Amino acid sequence: MTLFRKRRTAKAEHPELLTVSQLTELIQQLLEATFDRVWVVGEISNFERAQSGHCYLTLKDEQAQLRAVIWRSTAVKLRFEPEDGMEVVCAGYINVYPPRGSYQLIIEHIEPRGVGTLQLAFQKLHQKLAREGLFDPQRKRPLPLLPRMIAVVTSPAGAAVRDFLQVLAKRRFGADILIVPTRVQGEGAAEEIAGAIRTVNSLAAPVDCLVVTRGGGSLEDLWAFNEEVVVRAIVASRIPVISAVGHEVDVTLSDLAADVRAFTPSHAAQLVSQHSEELTAELRQAGRRLRAALAAIASRSRSRLEAVARHPVFRRPFQRINELARRLDELDVRAATAARRQLQLLRQRIDDMAGRLDALSPLAVLGRGYSLTRRVSDGQVVRDASQLSLGEAISTRFARGQATSRVERIE
Repeated sequence: MTLFRKRRTAKAEHPELLTVSQLTELIQQLLEATFDRVWVVGEISNFERAQSGHCYLTLKDEQAQLRAVIWRSTAVKLRFEPEDGMEVVCAGYINVYPPRGSYQLIIEHIEPRGVGTLQLAFQKLHQKLAREGLFDPQRKRPLPLLPRMIAVVTSPAGAAVRDFLQVLAKRRFGADILIVPTRVQGEGAAEEIAGAIRTVNSLAAPVDCLVVTRGGGSLEDLWAFNEEVVVRAIVASRIPVISAVGHEVDVTLSDLAADVRAFTPSHAAQLVSQHSEELTAELRQAGRRLRAALAAIASRSRSRLEAVARHPVFRRPFQRINELARRLDELDVRAATAARRQLQLLRQRIDDMAGRLDALSPLAVLGRGYSLTRRVSDGQVVRDASQLSLGEAISTRFARGQATSRVERIE
């Protein structure tokens, strides 16, 4: 394909033939020189992120549209995810894409119109992590009652750590403080903070509470505490975490993910030591109540002691002993009399029973002339003559003595 361009000269007109590539190159040079840096506002459509990391999109308004590209080196630095329908402000330069013969905007900077880039990134990441339940109040744990060791992840040169330690010193809080130094802003700070949180969780020493803190600043200064890597490290911590980032008006994603949010570093120190202060007050109050109770007991005991001292037993101690000794003598006499009377009754009952036994005894019957006959062979009592046989030996018992005889006749 060729294109004729007429060049007028003084002698004659000669057509100059240009290839498509040549013409495209001329146009590209002209556009890039003319539109070296432009700012464009438009609505995103047909947004696509390729596997290479480059992003392709179209910017449009009511009357026109413009193809645009975000190279991977720029896309990886975006703090928000572009979406179709989002109105954005872009800065870049115009470039011609020779294979299609079309021009496009090479975007070097992009931000949502009306909302700051960081603020939009905050909102997007907040929505994502909230859907995962990372900010759910039910997963948050209470602070330990009396922490013995507290780890503080912060910059050792910042004002936050000084404020934190000063409050604890004023409260005379005796816990051990472990300072874990990290950067708290700038490139790579988020990874350092997350790494410090994981390091504290891996320590052999029993850390009871972990404080992530820094002083106030702009949204950009505090951005490390809005990074996803820090939020996930806080959620994964087995140690309860207090987030004390910035001032009371500053709310970061780390604050929302932590078990407890402190408004300032000083407030964080108050939170970790509040139970100690409460317990100290309770102990003081208990001490006062104990002293009052002991004084009341001592007063009652003193009154009882004085009343006891006035009792007759202490004024005439042997009188009661003598009365008891006399009572004992009387009881002894009564006991001896009762014993003799009981013995007499028992003897009388024995005599009565002996007489009744004698009356019932077979020996008494024998004494009246009767006898008792038994067979010698088996000792059986003979009650009937038919029980005997001729020549059988029998034994006869009399009141006095017995005789053995042999049966000669049975009638």
